[in-house]
Amino acid sequence: MKLFERAVFTIATGKPVFLQMAFALMRSFKLWHRDSNIRFFLATDAVRETLPEDLRDVEIITMSAGQYGNGFSPKLHLDKIAPAERSMFIDADCLCVGTLEEAFESFQGHPVSVIGREISDGAWFGDVSAVCRKFNVPAMPKFNGGVYYLEKGGMCSRVYQTARELEPRYDEIGFTRLRGHPNDELLVSLAMAIHGQKPIPEKGDIMNSLLAGPGGVEIDVFKGNTLLKNPKGHPKHNPWYELEQMRPKLVHFLGTDIASYPYRQEQIRLRLVLEKNWPVWVATFWSKFTFSWLWLVRERFKGLLRPIYHKMFGPRAVQNSSRC
Repeated sequence: MKLFERAVFTIATGKPVFLQMAFALMRSFKLWHRDSNIRFFLATDAVRETLPEDLRDVEIITMSAGQYGNGFSPKLHLDKIAPAERSMFIDADCLCVGTLEEAFESFQGHPVSVIGREISDGAWFGDVSAVCRKFNVPAMPKFNGGVYYLEKGGMCSRVYQTARELEPRYDEIGFTRLRGHPNDELLVSLAMAIHGQKPIPEKGDIMNSLLAGPGGVEIDVFKGNTLLKNPKGHPKHNPWYELEQMRPKLVHFLGTDIASYPYRQEQIRLRLVLEKNWPVWVATFWSKFTFSWLWLVRERFKGLLRPIYHKMFGPRAVQNSSRC
């Protein structure tokens, strides 16, 4: 496979839900990179003929389900999959609302990097200070693994090789599992710390997940608008994020967010406009009429009735994610 200068890639193998998320990510990327030399690659077990017509030109990296393990383990092999000299991995459950040119500029010169900051104590899927002492590192990068940046070379290979070697020791190290699996973030973080690799500072301009916006999320992929609100006075304020407003180019949706508003509205609009060639305003009306308004009304009623339900029957059991 030819090695390009810059590329974005994502992984979608196994359940169809991952491929559907990847379609939305690819469409949002194409929308903002029509004149860019940043290539997009899809690592997948699907064949090109099964892709929608508007995505047939996307570069394919052929993978098989389980080739690099299950759960979050494939993200410990990104160095093997990365298709360019400088590659940015993006989780399939992200949407792109602007060009990633500045993101590549921010990451340049970092063999392996993420967005976040270093921590040396506290709890993060385990006792951070205990792990730092065990491995004689001063601190570990804390971040959301929706984006990883890699530059081909010896350092990149060593970081990921170390992360893979640490995976069998995950429980012994003292890390807590995520959905029953080793969490890639902890393993890559520790490997980065061992090899002296640093995160780039969180400025709220590259990628944030909905965890950063407990005060509400606004997104319009076609206009390039996004806003994640984290006001200090909000009852669910996330103190990890110092900014009260973030406008990232990539919005990372988590868990059940992919079945909810606003992700589904944007997913529907992207398909109708880019695959079906609908005008944006028609696709917007249709997505609101067939999904968004119904979803918002239902959630409003659920919010009103939830205290009564809890009083009568108690809290409902947490439902499994469609990803598991």
